[in-house]
Amino acid sequence: MKSHQTAQTMKPATAAKKLGVYLPATPAEFQEGVVSRAELDALQADPPEWLRELRREGPHPRPVVAAKLGVSIAGLARGGVTEPLTTEQIEALKQDRPEWLEKERATQAEVRKEAARLKQRDAERAARDDDPRR
Repeated sequence: MKSHQTAQTMKPATAAKKLGVYLPATPAEFQEGVVSRAELDALQADPPEWLRELRREGPHPRPVVAAKLGVSIAGLARGGVTEPLTTEQIEALKQDRPEWLEKERATQAEVRKEAARLKQRDAERAARDDDPRR
């Protein structure tokens, strides 16, 4: 018996998320269709102009905005940023350095510092547990 290989497809929202772009800003044909794994790979390997422009200028989805500002998605919400932002708007926030952004960046730095401390602690425990002298 021969099995038939079917192309794995995804909804446009999933593909947009994987591409790091804001779905409503994508072309209509992208929003209305389904995207195969091969098509997604092709878009990532050789992005068309619309994708390059979206990645460069935006509007960007919240995860991308948060990463560009160095804060968490929750930090964006606490700062009142609930809509997608363009690269220009992100740069303006970086220049203006509002109080909420400085606070959220400090919070994010503490979170990363604690995560690194826990990773180090776990590595030391694992090394100790693997020590044959014990």
